[in-house]
Amino acid sequence: MDDAAKHKRTAPDPAPSAPPDLSGKSDDELLQMRICDLRVKIPGTELEPRIQKFCDELAAKRISFKPLCYLGDEWFCPEGSAAIAIPFYLAHPRLKKLEERMMMEVEGGTEAWCMSLLRHEMGHVLNHAYLIDKDRAWQKLFGPPSLEYSESFRARPYSKRFVRHLAGWYAQSHPEEDFAETVAIWLTPGVDWRQQYRDWTALAKLEYVDALMSKLAGEPPKVISKLKMSEASRLRSRLEAYYKRRRRLYAQDFPDFFDADLKKLFIDGTSAPTHERAAVFLRRSSNMLLNAVSAWTGEPKFTLNRVLRELTQRCAELDLRLRSESAGVEVSAYLATLASHYRLTGKFKDA
Repeated sequence: MDDAAKHKRTAPDPAPSAPPDLSGKSDDELLQMRICDLRVKIPGTELEPRIQKFCDELAAKRISFKPLCYLGDEWFCPEGSAAIAIPFYLAHPRLKKLEERMMMEVEGGTEAWCMSLLRHEMGHVLNHAYLIDKDRAWQKLFGPPSLEYSESFRARPYSKRFVRHLAGWYAQSHPEEDFAETVAIWLTPGVDWRQQYRDWTALAKLEYVDALMSKLAGEPPKVISKLKMSEASRLRSRLEAYYKRRRRLYAQDFPDFFDADLKKLFIDGTSAPTHERAAVFLRRSSNMLLNAVSAWTGEPKFTLNRVLRELTQRCAELDLRLRSESAGVEVSAYLATLASHYRLTGKFKDA
């Protein structure tokens, strides 16, 4: 073999190109990029210390088994896997801004919210790794894991059978979510769950988790799969398609039957021409209304905003005006009623 041929065979592969500079790109430019081409990673981002803090919490609870955390397209734990997918947009501040613009909020965007979601997903990891839901005591407390998931469920806001961790009474949505939420409360540092849930039926679930975790301390998992689904580095969808899909999940086709309700909330412009226009008030107060109603009902702001925009447009068409200074309270109550009905039935109003 001559020197030239030898050099050709042993020459190192070219160094990978630098990741794209996302901070200088416009929203339109980002939306045309594929998720895999963003080339975001966890190391060096705000996620890295949060994941380390989360692992420290697990160690403090004598959980030696650590999940694999990776970037995916949303928060989830793949079925049967001991991995936690974290949305890719949390790995870059520019992508967080785009997420907020497109979805009106950034799920897990703050440290407290991110930690809460990591603790919740850890409940699923433990379930998968140790096959906990096969236990009869688990099924007696939480229910059969074979139940089908439902996007809308009959939430009972004042029920003491379930812990309260994530918004929207998420523990009530499915037995597996009930267990994950119970684990999350048990994991949260500084929470005196015995005192907080004293006289609650949910206390029995917390005591079960406490005893179970003591039993499993130091035990190797029965299932060690760390399967990664929807890994961001492999997703070839453009951000435009990604957000179109996600927005479609929340957006509804709302029928035109809000008029009677709006005429109770507001007054006809012909009888009160000097009063502030209801549409102007709703636009000015939209952030306050969305924040308050989303916080108390657990419905995503994107869904609520679609309703609010429909109401605002209809108020303008009917030339409705403010009836009283308490309009903000009344509109908040009305939006919360619509959201609660949606939570119970999957519809915002009966046809």
